[in-house]
Amino acid sequence: GHPSVNEEKKMLSLVERILLLKSVAIFAETPEEVLAEVAVVMEEVRAKAGEPIIEKGSLGSSLFIIIDGQVNVHDEGRVIAKLGESEVFGEFSLLDPGPRTATVTALEESRLFRLDQDAFLELLDDHSTIARKIIQVLVRYLRNAHFQMNTLAYQDISLPPPGK
Repeated sequence: GHPSVNEEKKMLSLVERILLLKSVAIFAETPEEVLAEVAVVMEEVRAKAGEPIIEKGSLGSSLFIIIDGQVNVHDEGRVIAKLGESEVFGEFSLLDPGPRTATVTALEESRLFRLDQDAFLELLDDHSTIARKIIQVLVRYLRNAHFQMNTLAYQDISLPPPGK
């Protein structure tokens, strides 16, 4: 028989894909006609609960956007993050493919979009606005990481009271 309506979630329309992309930081200020191009080259991926989507150490060059569901980002036994709808992982490997730094596993049945590096780089060649936005987002990541490192570095130093 045919899958019931509840089981079989419809593929997202182009408009829905564009709206989802707009909710992602690196694409937030990208014009919609450009997002339409991104939307067309993304592939929809489904993962069952407990299924790994990417494995730590495996080579990867795709970004993933969660359409619905929830995933766990973890390293050995340590949970790094739980991500849900409209959240993104794997964005660094789009620009710098290499071994994945963590494993991402579906916590429940999830649907995701996968954007591969080749398609992405073609877009960057055509649209400098995307490239600029991504540089901005990456710099923000670096600033945050740098700030956190500095904060940690100075935590165990007991400072003399001011004015002594």
